[in-house]
Amino acid sequence: MDHKDQEVPSGEVGEIVCRGQAVLKEYYKNTEATREAMKNGWFHTGDLARKDEDGFLYLVDRKKDMIISGGENIYSAEIEKILNNHPKIDEVAVIGVPCEKFGESVHAVIVPINRCDISLDEISDYCARFMAGYKKPRSIQIVDALPRNAGGKVLKTKLRENTDRKI
Repeated sequence: MDHKDQEVPSGEVGEIVCRGQAVLKEYYKNTEATREAMKNGWFHTGDLARKDEDGFLYLVDRKKDMIISGGENIYSAEIEKILNNHPKIDEVAVIGVPCEKFGESVHAVIVPINRCDISLDEISDYCARFMAGYKKPRSIQIVDALPRNAGGKVLKTKLRENTDRKI
């Protein structure tokens, strides 16, 4: 569904929602989270996807990780997938950072393979070959490791907290 809880046509990106007997009733002791997730009897998962003509869903990104820059929706997972194909990049996390001109801009936090040397120009040139200009990271940070939770998931909230950049 779109932000107005209207079903989106096949091929367009919308949020996955569901309802039924097996769907959670509420978040334990968290009425605010319940109010945000449960709307008009539907559970809003926070997952963005597009559906093809055969009804198959293709996950695009998490709603909270989507970057809106100059009115364009930029999916962090798409940028991460491209950057993860660079031969010198071990892993990457992409987040939106405040931007006075466009609202948000793309910021990439990169862990190079075996701490090899990788220049910002090299990353920028790579991005120019594989993605539209408005999707290219406007800022890049090289780190030794990405913050993770006990389950190994990258903590983008920590990256946002530690990134006080304003572009």
